[in-house]
Amino acid sequence: MKKNIDNKMAIFPMPVLMIAAYDENGVVNVMNAAWGMICAEDKIALFIDEDHKTTKNIRKIKAFTVSLADKDHMAEADFFGIATGNKMPDKFERSQLHATKSANVNAPIIEEFPVVMECELAEIVETENLHAVVGKIINVQAEEKILDDKGKVDPTKLNALIFDQFQNNYYISTEKVGKAWNAGAKFMKN
Repeated sequence: MKKNIDNKMAIFPMPVLMIAAYDENGVVNVMNAAWGMICAEDKIALFIDEDHKTTKNIRKIKAFTVSLADKDHMAEADFFGIATGNKMPDKFERSQLHATKSANVNAPIIEEFPVVMECELAEIVETENLHAVVGKIINVQAEEKILDDKGKVDPTKLNALIFDQFQNNYYISTEKVGKAWNAGAKFMKN
């Protein structure tokens, strides 16, 4: 039997995405966002408010990166969600992480995070109920230590953080329980 638990955000898991962009002076800003997803084969949509420093930077510079936060950098990732670049201009410096300029887009790559998508701004969608930054993924980089023998990211090596909106916790999930486009194939037969 189900019980009403009020109007809660009931999606689990949520990603822990690190969105990074330069400001007009080349200063790195990074924010933590759980509300984002792949929306096409080469596009990512980030549902972030227009008042974030990172959103303002993306509007001006027209490029950004999206990294997957990992267990080893949970404290830094959480800090990027606690602090605002609008009030803390040295936010990135305080993290003591390192950034290099992408060779593909005008945006910083945070070296410590294991997977990064380099994106150009495709569009910003603004409606009465939605504010979304859509990026065209130009390139993806991954640390060699998290790749399998075929050169694909191995989720069991990635230790990507996932966010729990029910109780505001971070988790990692690395147990494989089935194969996509195979586990339900039995229902295709008559």
